[in-house]
Amino acid sequence: MENQFSGKNKQKICVVIPAFRVEKEIQAVISSIPAWVDGIIVVNDASPDSTQAVVESISDPRLHLVNHVKNQGVGGAMLTGYQTALQQGYDVIVKVDGDGQMDTAFLPLLIEPILNGQAEYTKGNRFLHPIALLKMPFMRRLGNLALTFMTKLASGYWNIFDPTNGYTAICADKLQALDPKKISKNYFFESSMLCELRNINAVVMDIAIPAVYQNENSSVNIPREFFIFLANLTSRCATRIFNRYFLYDFNAGSSYFVAGSILGLFGGIWGIVKWVQSAEKGVTASTGTVLIAVLPIILGIQFLIQAVALDIADVPTKVQKTKLRSDQDNLWTQPH
Repeated sequence: MENQFSGKNKQKICVVIPAFRVEKEIQAVISSIPAWVDGIIVVNDASPDSTQAVVESISDPRLHLVNHVKNQGVGGAMLTGYQTALQQGYDVIVKVDGDGQMDTAFLPLLIEPILNGQAEYTKGNRFLHPIALLKMPFMRRLGNLALTFMTKLASGYWNIFDPTNGYTAICADKLQALDPKKISKNYFFESSMLCELRNINAVVMDIAIPAVYQNENSSVNIPREFFIFLANLTSRCATRIFNRYFLYDFNAGSSYFVAGSILGLFGGIWGIVKWVQSAEKGVTASTGTVLIAVLPIILGIQFLIQAVALDIADVPTKVQKTKLRSDQDNLWTQPH
């Protein structure tokens, strides 16, 4: 594999590791990073254990440690890591968690589509490995399935699955084109990245990579995070549809969204009103009254399905050169 990532035209590759309470795992994770990786940036997110001391004891010329004075969450740690990687001139930046759940042997699979010009952002998909998937805690599996559809709708990336997967890689030019202030600092980080990448038409690709689950206990409050995700995704979905189909453009999909929403709303309200009136009078609603409610709803659903079909067909598939911001306008040089 080393020969594949070497040569005169080799792009500089960096691995960013957000670290919090990983004193037992971080050394093994860093040691597993292949030799062809040019840099390793560890962001110690104000970890209260010995994570910082363990990293400082590791002798690796590629290693760069950044310490947060205050905990900023996994997204905050990654924003610092991304900013550092851009400042140091890396071309491809990979995210690997410090808890040992991401097998670095799969790094070539994650990076190759970016190096070959097939994608600008790649991410792992644990659901493509049924056997390994059985080891995923049930609540995580259930949460992923429940949130995947909403993430597809909110981001516009209908071709991806397992949106909360944190094993990712991104090319520097697309990363620099993003506004870090719009990227979430909490566990919504990966999903917010997808939403922001869609705004700049980045090509995103899923890579089949199994997770490594051991006996660790997750500190994530699943019910709480689920509702946080749901609220964020709903807001992002409304914003994306408004911006893409009404603010910056108006096309067939816009017409279908409007027609479907109006017809569905009319049919629903008409049906409820007539049902209440019938219940109060004890009289069965006429066939015509029922049809006036049902037909708009059916037509509205058909229009909305067509709108979604056009949205699915609009997923970016061709990599386009991104114009980099000037140093003066570079949002990553500003506090976030």
